[in-house]
Amino acid sequence: MKGWMSKLKAISALIVLSLVLSGCGEPFLSALQPKGEGSEMIFDLMILSIVIMLFVFVVVMVIYTFVIIKYRRKKDDDPNFIPKQTEGNHALETLWTVIPIILLIILAVPTIQYTFALADTSPEVNEEGEEEDSLWINVTGAQYWWHFEYEGLEVSTSQELYIPTDRKVYLSMTSQDVIHSFWVPTIAGKMDVNPTGNTNEMTLLAKEEDVYWGKCAELCGPSHSLMDFKVVAVSPGEFEQWVQDMQGVTGEEVPESATAQEGQQLFADNCMTCHAIGADPNKMGPNLTNFGDRTKLAGVEDYNKKNIVEWIQTKGKDMKPGNLMTSAPYELSDEEASKIAEYLMTLSPSDITTENAEDGVYKDSDLSSLFPEEEEETEEENGENTEEQGNEENTEQTNEENNEEQTDDQ
Repeated sequence: MKGWMSKLKAISALIVLSLVLSGCGEPFLSALQPKGEGSEMIFDLMILSIVIMLFVFVVVMVIYTFVIIKYRRKKDDDPNFIPKQTEGNHALETLWTVIPIILLIILAVPTIQYTFALADTSPEVNEEGEEEDSLWINVTGAQYWWHFEYEGLEVSTSQELYIPTDRKVYLSMTSQDVIHSFWVPTIAGKMDVNPTGNTNEMTLLAKEEDVYWGKCAELCGPSHSLMDFKVVAVSPGEFEQWVQDMQGVTGEEVPESATAQEGQQLFADNCMTCHAIGADPNKMGPNLTNFGDRTKLAGVEDYNKKNIVEWIQTKGKDMKPGNLMTSAPYELSDEEASKIAEYLMTLSPSDITTENAEDGVYKDSDLSSLFPEEEEETEEENGENTEEQGNEENTEQTNEENNEEQTDDQ
């Protein structure tokens, strides 16, 4: 009896531990709550594989239970009795070979379809059969942050990737140091980024406005677990406004308070070598154009002035061990660091922030104002066609006049 009690306690403890461990993790970092095209495909494959596994498990357990009950040894059975052997039964061997093949085909067909669909970065086609303008974003992974450059829009950000909802966004991805992996589980799968010069591509399509959390999914150093970022999905109209606001940033804007103005000068003297404000090319450190709109410091710490000052003074050594800022040559007093923090918190060029992704307001737009080049090319082509038509008309008129003169001479 004591043996059974010990086993029961061990089994109960194991069940409780399994339930507790199954609840580990953050709810906003779950692939089980898909809100994007890519994540829905992955979720459907997960459900399909689970259904297949449950089917196999149930069938095996039913057969197992049936055999145990029907063919169990009875008290009056001959102890030397040997049941009929089924060795070499071709029907059974064929059956348990064909069934797994069928189940694998059922799983393989949608897996292959989704794999090619997720790898497809060709432009979308509208109802008229014309290719739509593609929003490309160059993504660069670095220890331990992410940089985003909006191709052709002269907009750069770090740590927070703004995208429009209901619109496919194309990512061109690379790394500036080691291998990282870009992962936003709620709206997409994973994609490795490599430092060897090759570029990987993937797409994002968020179906709802929200702030989606992402992580690096490839061990990349001592602060790998702290390499968090956000994808901020806002309505197309709000995204259009955000881009236009960001395009107006030059880095020379003067803040209102005198303290922030002093902080701006200190920042220019000590920090501009590694950081950029505006659409400047990617540097050693994150782009700080809209630093004042962030909700997290370094992707993981609470955003407040105290933590910003601590980050500046400690160079992030304790908050993100191994980051490149630890080797920065500047030396600042607490007062100077406080002034820089004051200035950084004023860097809020747009009214479109993470709050807009959660306010339930949807502003529609076709984003045509963000792609003016094709319209200009069309106008130029129309002008050239008009000019050619004019030249042709002038040529015809000249020919007619020459013919008339020849007739008069005759």
